Amino acid sequence: MSADPAAKTDRKAETAVDLGPLGAGSGGGLRWGSVCITGNFRDNNEDNLSVAADGSYFVVADGMGGQSAGEKASELAVDHLVAVLDKDAPADRAALSRLLKETVAAANAEIVALGNVEPKYHGMGTTIVCLVPCEGGFVAGNLGDSRAYRSRNGDLEQITKDHSLTQALIDAGTITPEEAKTHRYKNMLFKYLGSKEGNDGAEVFPLDRQPGDRFVICSDGVTDGLSDERMRELLVAEADPQDAAEKMVAAAQEGGSRDNITCVVVHVD
Repeated sequence: MSADPAAKTDRKAETAVDLGPLGAGSGGGLRWGSVCITGNFRDNNEDNLSVAADGSYFVVADGMGGQSAGEKASELAVDHLVAVLDKDAPADRAALSRLLKETVAAANAEIVALGNVEPKYHGMGTTIVCLVPCEGGFVAGNLGDSRAYRSRNGDLEQITKDHSLTQALIDAGTITPEEAKTHRYKNMLFKYLGSKEGNDGAEVFPLDRQPGDRFVICSDGVTDGLSDERMRELLVAEADPQDAAEKMVAAAQEGGSRDNITCVVVHVD
């Protein structure tokens, strides 16, 4: 990545070692599995995640800015969002969408402020992506290039949109999605938590829900080493979400991912 209620949650420990599988769970008509690892090329893990024990939210963040700074930024982002969702997450999709947008904006302000007053955190930042169930479906939200996907009836759809320079070039018609995969700016972000542009908060995506839907939220450590087609194949083939998450992370490693790798897979029963 480049860019110049503990009782209720299953949280990443503050450690630089390979964390391996974080475990599976079920509730509310959902089943899920999650994995967060340091990967093959980093000495520390700047990713962070939180999965509610009752399946009421799923959150992944990918920090940047060096070991202490990146880890602190992703921790702050996740903690801020989780604290709000633990306290009062509205069931209404429109209200939840507003809450996610506003809460990420508030977390951005906190990260910017700390970076301005604490030298060791200067320039820190993080992405965030979340999936939160509500009446009639879910709301997904993101800021940066951590992503959410949905598989339905064997087809894979990227729900979120990267806030990256290459995505802006794709939108402008300057480069193709295929060219973006090897572009020199492919990991450069123009919007993330820790930036002035982050004051707008998360981009939110209200979603319906159908039995058989399968969701992924992940850091770019997954997508840097795993193609959309391989992700689709694993989501379709694996009946257990923990198995799917573990195999996606392993495939991303084998595919050459050079970052920390975090993946959460959610199945709708």
